[in-house]
Amino acid sequence: MTASDAPLLVAESLSRTFGALHALSRVSFRVDARERRAIIGPNGAGKTTLFNVITGHLAPSGGRILLDGAPIEGLAPHAVARRGLSRSFQRNNLFPSLAVRENLRLAAAAGRPGTWDLLGRVGRRREALDRAAQVAETVGLDARLDEPAGRLSYGEQRQLEVGVALATSPRLLLLDEPTAGMSPEETQRITRMLEALPREVTLLIIEHDMDVVGSLADRVTVLHYGEVLTEGSFAEVKADPRVYEVYLGHA
Repeated sequence: MTASDAPLLVAESLSRTFGALHALSRVSFRVDARERRAIIGPNGAGKTTLFNVITGHLAPSGGRILLDGAPIEGLAPHAVARRGLSRSFQRNNLFPSLAVRENLRLAAAAGRPGTWDLLGRVGRRREALDRAAQVAETVGLDARLDEPAGRLSYGEQRQLEVGVALATSPRLLLLDEPTAGMSPEETQRITRMLEALPREVTLLIIEHDMDVVGSLADRVTVLHYGEVLTEGSFAEVKADPRVYEVYLGHA
């Protein structure tokens, strides 16, 4: 395997316990650069715990996480983010009183030396503003740049949250149920938006809507009781009787 063929993200025997509860039990999978991978499974399968461990919000009880070949397990969330990983959450994590532009600018400024310095180079602020405008167009909010985030519709706020994650220029983007609570029209809109993202951004997504998974995912990993049940293409996973029994059959 050459360096260019190496996976971007590797989880090796990843475990996380909460007392006697095994939320994750020796979870292993690999995500290639430019891939779009979905994580599915019933409630309580360990999906959000997996994201929390990968992003440094929880320390693993065992196993390793490699990002572009370098270990990141146990690093603080901000340190993981500086390695090129960004994430959205199930609940909106925005500044509702600030304009769309400012939410995106603050994200774009994160980790860039001098951007927060009032006496620093003006060009650094310009770069962050330019990035905010670029991302707003990507997520379909370029006409709402001056609108306070709190006045956006629920679907638009979810779009903005994806934009905030994108504004940091990540190599790997983790999305935790980006269509949760959306109307069918909003779901279609954000699915089209995600489909249009450049492949330079590798995507790892937790999603319950199988239409969204089928539209977006190159490969699907199925979790059940904190373990990997199976993985493969969407068609392969959907045809697996075990997946139908533990998850799809109860949809």
